[in-house]
Amino acid sequence: MKVGIDMGTASDGTSVPLDIEELLATRLLVQGNSGSGKSHLLRRLLEQSAPWVQQCIIDPEGDFVTLADKFGHVVIEGERTEAELVGIAGRIRQHRVSCVLSLEGLDIEQQMRSAGIFLNAMFDADRDYWYPVLVVVDEAQMFAPSVAGDVSEEARKISLGAMTNLMCRGRKRGLAGVIATQRLAKLAKNVAAEASNFLMGRTFLDIDMARAADLLGMDRRTAEMFRDLKRGSFVALGPALSRRPLPVTIGHVETSARSTSPKLTPLPQAVADVEDLIFTPDPDELIRPLVRRASAPRPTTDILAELSRPRPEPAAIAEQKAPAPEMPAADREALLDGMLAEILENPDAAFRADAELFQDFLVRCRIRRVPGAPLSLSVFRRKMAVARSGVDPDTAASEIWALALGLSRTVTDDLQGVFLLVAQSAVRGLPCPSDAMIARAYGTHSARRARRLLGYFEEQGLIVVHSDFSGKRIVAFPDLQVETAPGAADALELPVESKSAAE
Repeated sequence: MKVGIDMGTASDGTSVPLDIEELLATRLLVQGNSGSGKSHLLRRLLEQSAPWVQQCIIDPEGDFVTLADKFGHVVIEGERTEAELVGIAGRIRQHRVSCVLSLEGLDIEQQMRSAGIFLNAMFDADRDYWYPVLVVVDEAQMFAPSVAGDVSEEARKISLGAMTNLMCRGRKRGLAGVIATQRLAKLAKNVAAEASNFLMGRTFLDIDMARAADLLGMDRRTAEMFRDLKRGSFVALGPALSRRPLPVTIGHVETSARSTSPKLTPLPQAVADVEDLIFTPDPDELIRPLVRRASAPRPTTDILAELSRPRPEPAAIAEQKAPAPEMPAADREALLDGMLAEILENPDAAFRADAELFQDFLVRCRIRRVPGAPLSLSVFRRKMAVARSGVDPDTAASEIWALALGLSRTVTDDLQGVFLLVAQSAVRGLPCPSDAMIARAYGTHSARRARRLLGYFEEQGLIVVHSDFSGKRIVAFPDLQVETAPGAADALELPVESKSAAE
């Protein structure tokens, strides 16, 4: 079904249609300096296409939440846990509900992390829910920067990877990216290059005008025209818009943003005692708390590591303080393992970030008064990987398990739990874990990602995956000379009680 929406008027007064079906296959890039009318253009596109296609808006400033009143978009606040964002994104695709992910009030690192998690979850949705979705990302240069900034490398990788998946691989999954940016030079080239439709607005910097001219196939000397464009005027090109560069003035919109451009207002009448008014403090100011803003956000792992370090105490206090009772190393390890088991008993623990679990673990250590220096985050992750594998005490004491532990160090920290889960099944001769069990060990609900993890291990030469005559999956470990028993890949994960009874 071909659906064309009216974006505005051309220079000759005729309407400029945009083919929604073609847009879903070819994606759109909007570029223009601040004040050029990008948000107005996106709002026109969203309003006109709302009856025809599901929409998802990544909104860093909370400007598009007003779409909810007229068009029924669900507003999702970005200040949620990773598990919540993943679950909401999956249900958004399943039930085909348009939504606005509002990231207003979050710092740039939190915005990148939340947007990346949400987009990745939409990308990883089951094949049954690959319905067409128009994914609009405002201020895309924040989420797909061309160079590293002040944010942590982890947040940048999550966000940039999600944007790359959206623009490069999202089409087959029904995801059509519409990205808007103030500066083409600040946007990652591999993200911008995947768009086949362009709407270029007012631009002043030479480097941005040159890139815009290249994308539109125009002579660079002709690029001077971008400086003369009025607010709300753009040059359109692409299979969904026009086969030749076409100036277009964006039409009116039905909703408005919560934030508007500043307007000139008359100054108040001057008062005679203006100096007393300014320099005399208000009584409420003396009790009002000062708001201090951090110069740059700090990674959560750095904060937790700092909190975990013991504080130096004055010598006088140290002398008066009673020495902590000594505890045998074996008893201390047993106590730590018990606390790890308590954390993993929570059904949501598998889908919480390691930093959150680490904070919970440190609190439990202080409550139990565990002697000795607290574990570092890297050691905690290692112990959690072993605990998530479900290895029994007898197997943990064997030489072959020691070899498996050494082999697991060849993969990254986030994959060790999955590797050890499959390894312990092979060492004990248990059925191969199902996709659901592997996905849970990785902290996701996606069975497809679980299969990709096994494929990655096989590419690294760590395992060999094959099937028996009934089609059940077997995983062999050449370095350990063991393999799992046949297991159904699509089997549901057993609850804790069933696992205990089976063992």
